[in-house]
Amino acid sequence: MKRILFLLLAGLLMLLAGCGGKPAPKKDGQGKLPVGASFYAMKEMTEAIGGDRVEVTSLIPEGTEPHEFQPTTKSMKTLSQARVFVQQGLGMEPWAEEMVRAAENKNMVRIIAAQKVVPIANEDQEEIREHGQYDPHAWLSPFCARLEAEAIVQGLSQADPDHAAEYQANGKKFISRLQQMEETYKGKFQGLSRKEFVTGHAAFAYLCRDFGLEQNSVEGVFAAGEPNARQLAKLVEYCRAHQVRTIFTEAAVSPKTSESLAREVGAKVVPIHTLEGSEGEGGYLEQMEENLERIYKSLK
Repeated sequence: MKRILFLLLAGLLMLLAGCGGKPAPKKDGQGKLPVGASFYAMKEMTEAIGGDRVEVTSLIPEGTEPHEFQPTTKSMKTLSQARVFVQQGLGMEPWAEEMVRAAENKNMVRIIAAQKVVPIANEDQEEIREHGQYDPHAWLSPFCARLEAEAIVQGLSQADPDHAAEYQANGKKFISRLQQMEETYKGKFQGLSRKEFVTGHAAFAYLCRDFGLEQNSVEGVFAAGEPNARQLAKLVEYCRAHQVRTIFTEAAVSPKTSESLAREVGAKVVPIHTLEGSEGEGGYLEQMEENLERIYKSLK
């Protein structure tokens, strides 16, 4: 069914563009490199590295969960005209392969940002069947984000070698900020006796791996379904055993169960960013640092 949808959209694009379609332009009307990004975090990182040289369009509309995204004529057109496509990888965009094939954009440089990240395997068999074998949320760890930024620098430089030095300079600044963040919070977390925190869904495994922390969550890696009474009872027990006084909630997950859990254990509810869509104030780096500071304060 999905393949039929892709083929129909690809055919419609050809009709809109004229018989046989058009090759993707090297630059847009303002001389900027047209870039398609899969979702918000990829868009933010690419804009930080590309600066004024790029025009980045997110394929996924605001409020749409990246795993559940279905291609539209608009998103297919964006991809067919992009000089660069930036995606996370690790199964975050299960639609990407078919969409790239259907776009038939031979001039496009494809960047899989997480290509050098050591993946964390999913343990839930149902999630593996539905979403793949890996947890995709690597962009929420500063260390993994540095690897992703390097991949974006390389891809933009390949697509636009005339401005490679500029992309490399911007990338160096971005990566330096991530490195400073990582070093600062490694020291902060090492000084704490408590390492456990609870979130709305299990999106912070890479951050936990890189900082020596432990997450528990109301929902799984892909925020699918709600815990049953037995699972919720275990969460209550976990919160009490580890003196959890903050329950983090994310924009993409209903807060109702988290709020109930917080009331049960006498905790407060605090928002945290997954950066799957735009939320809060500030850009990628500011929201990443806000996450780390909020987790740190919750463990003090």
